[in-house]
Amino acid sequence: MTPVLYDYWRSSAAYRLRITLNLLELPYTSIPVDLRAGEQRQKANLQRNPQGLVPTLDIDGHSLTQSLAIIEYLDETRSGGLLPPEPLGRARVRRLSYAIAMEIHPVCNLSVARFGTENSAGNLSMRDWMHAFIPRGLAAVETMLAEAETGLYAHGDRVSMADICLLPQVYNATRWEIDLDQMPRISRLAARLAEIPAFARAYPDAHAPAR
Repeated sequence: MTPVLYDYWRSSAAYRLRITLNLLELPYTSIPVDLRAGEQRQKANLQRNPQGLVPTLDIDGHSLTQSLAIIEYLDETRSGGLLPPEPLGRARVRRLSYAIAMEIHPVCNLSVARFGTENSAGNLSMRDWMHAFIPRGLAAVETMLAEAETGLYAHGDRVSMADICLLPQVYNATRWEIDLDQMPRISRLAARLAEIPAFARAYPDAHAPAR
């Protein structure tokens, strides 16, 4: 049975899964969950994803949530090579991935950012919020990418889960007009990743709803 991805075009977490499914050459059916319309909090989505989030992936007779957990499941069951074989390599890829997916992403999640700005007594815009957190987080990733283990990609010369996490965050940074000129490693890596067909096909604007 073809996997089903419950998706939102601008969701960083869903973007990661589109990239992964493309890299592993796994055809899938995409069913949109409109976050701006609040569909993630409706009964149908809560039944498959109790956190009221996206993505959810129905695959192998199971319904899986949390993008990094799903990526690791797909890597293990499809021999994807998205994490290195040696423990230290896996730890570094996870460290880079978590720095983005568990540090930058949560605080810049739409619901968190909206709560912060709406309760700032008019002192903060959404742009202010993003500019407070995204550059700081990416600056740390830029420093981490200076390590000797970085190669053509975030870890060595093979695409890994860290790259899958990085490009969606760069997309968000660009969307919010974050200046990446002081982050040359990230900029070079993002440009290289964007040329890979599996990444290009996952690009959010290619999955935007028709207007």
